[in-house]
Amino acid sequence: MLDTKLETLLTVCEKNNFTRAAEALSLTQPAVSHHIASLEQEFGVKIFYRGKGDLKLTPEGEIVVKYAKRIKALYERMQEKLAAAGRQLTRIRVGITHTAESSLTAEVLAKYGSSGADGNISITIITDTINNLYDMLSCYEIDLAIVEGPVREAGFNSLLLDTDFLVCVMSNENPLASKSMITLNELKKEKLILRLPNSGTRNLFVSHLESVNMFLEDFDVVLEVDNIATIKDLIRKNLGVSILPRSTCLNELRTGKLTALPIENLSMIRETNILYPRDFDHTEILDALMRIYRETAQKYR
Repeated sequence: MLDTKLETLLTVCEKNNFTRAAEALSLTQPAVSHHIASLEQEFGVKIFYRGKGDLKLTPEGEIVVKYAKRIKALYERMQEKLAAAGRQLTRIRVGITHTAESSLTAEVLAKYGSSGADGNISITIITDTINNLYDMLSCYEIDLAIVEGPVREAGFNSLLLDTDFLVCVMSNENPLASKSMITLNELKKEKLILRLPNSGTRNLFVSHLESVNMFLEDFDVVLEVDNIATIKDLIRKNLGVSILPRSTCLNELRTGKLTALPIENLSMIRETNILYPRDFDHTEILDALMRIYRETAQKYR
């Protein structure tokens, strides 16, 4: 059973308040305070800054909470694996980025989940930023992560799933749609609808601009949107152009709903990797995902 003091700590962090945490746990507020004080005494650190307003973790408190989350996740995974062993059910949590959500990845996971290739399988897809996915993978909150770009941390195993490249995506009504490529000078005259500043897609575009001594401030960015489906909808309405991974537009390109052009002097290639902990023991799942991905991608090429 998970230590009740750690459960209390995580609930306090979630509710950001001792009283609300007490209500959620059906405890008294003094009991919650006692649990936190006991942890502080046990570890010899202060977990929270004491003051008015919302609670704030100390640097030491952030470490305690990080490992408390990992302990809870491991405990829950143990329970799930024990239950799965009895029912011959395999349940996996897969973290993907917003970019992967709009590419083949979600389709591949759905195909695998419905194929029954490895018996009964239950898949939970969690969409978040790359940084958060790395944290969740470290804490065993997810089993796999499918992310774009090179692997950042050496603590995980990885498989190269695909390589992709960024393109300028536009409406078929855009006068440039009949061209074979777009120049940077032509792109400067277009209204740009871009991903948010913390997205890998945008960062890759910006870094390549800087490699040719150009900057995002030189372009007319009229809108920043996190959701790729929304961006594609705005592009179809000819409200601007965007820089997106080609893989996120495969269906629209195949059906002729959008146009994608390479950008002169910008070879924005990146890889997509499956990341997993080194103790992940279901290699048959990885094999199946790789095979289904290749089969699905072939249909769009």
